[in-house]
Amino acid sequence: MELPEFGTSEDDLVAAVKGAEVILHCYTPITRNVLENAGPQLRAVVKYGVGIDKIDIDACRELGIAVANVPAYGDETVAEGAFSLLISLAKRAKRVQAAMTSEDHWAWPVEETLGLDLAEMRLGLVGNGRIGKCMARMANGFRMNLSCYDPYVSKDEMASQNITKVDSIEALCDGSDAVSVHCVLNNETRGLVSAKAIQQLHDRALFVNVSRGEIADEGALAAAVNAGMLGGLGIDVFGSEPLRRGCGHVFESLLDRDDCIFTPHLAFWTKEARERLSTEALERCVEALEKRPLRVLSDDPRLVKQTSPSVVTFG
Repeated sequence: MELPEFGTSEDDLVAAVKGAEVILHCYTPITRNVLENAGPQLRAVVKYGVGIDKIDIDACRELGIAVANVPAYGDETVAEGAFSLLISLAKRAKRVQAAMTSEDHWAWPVEETLGLDLAEMRLGLVGNGRIGKCMARMANGFRMNLSCYDPYVSKDEMASQNITKVDSIEALCDGSDAVSVHCVLNNETRGLVSAKAIQQLHDRALFVNVSRGEIADEGALAAAVNAGMLGGLGIDVFGSEPLRRGCGHVFESLLDRDDCIFTPHLAFWTKEARERLSTEALERCVEALEKRPLRVLSDDPRLVKQTSPSVVTFG
């Protein structure tokens, strides 16, 4: 089923950016068509956030347009969001809260409200970047047993975080009671958590994703929950957003399940994180408008490799 269009259309965006020197971008895709129609005065695209998957980086490079994001404003914030989903799933928070607002206004210690201890739970992390490291530190505080798949981080570096390195997503899922996704979306990670990997999870396992929906096979996750082959989902990001009733998304059928908690891409949205994000994003915009070199603080290879003379990289 084709999902309904949401937000600003490409045609409207093309009209809006004509003559712009800087595009401050959040959700709407910045395509080659948008960039080419903006005009030669366009100097930069600044992402109001971390993920740059909606920006045509190749087109920006060809057109000499610099790209920067705000990579570190919400590391702890997003990890806290992931951990809150994990705790809520483990403690059956959605079912218990529903019971408290029902006619009985109470929940009894029965099988349906039986939760799980985080202590000694095996948590598998997909990615050991800034947010993944924050998640690991929090999990260590709860005495969880940690493993991680990240081909770019060494066994010794993971060991220093009390993490066991594994060499495949399938092995990670096979040995985990819960999995939490913490990597960027790019050509390498799109579909990384495949249906095959999801099938390795046991039927009580919990799955959390606060990164990007396309990193995991959403259809396979929904099918596993519906078949009783997965213990629960905590999802903040979706391959097509927004997730809402009538949109045709594969997760729509799970909205009322008490073993699934869906949040609207707001793991990053706290007062403190917003202040950091807004300040840094506007700093990048001012640099571009004043024709100063645009600072790139990210270590993402797509940004670090920029050769435009208007870019200075500190990543």
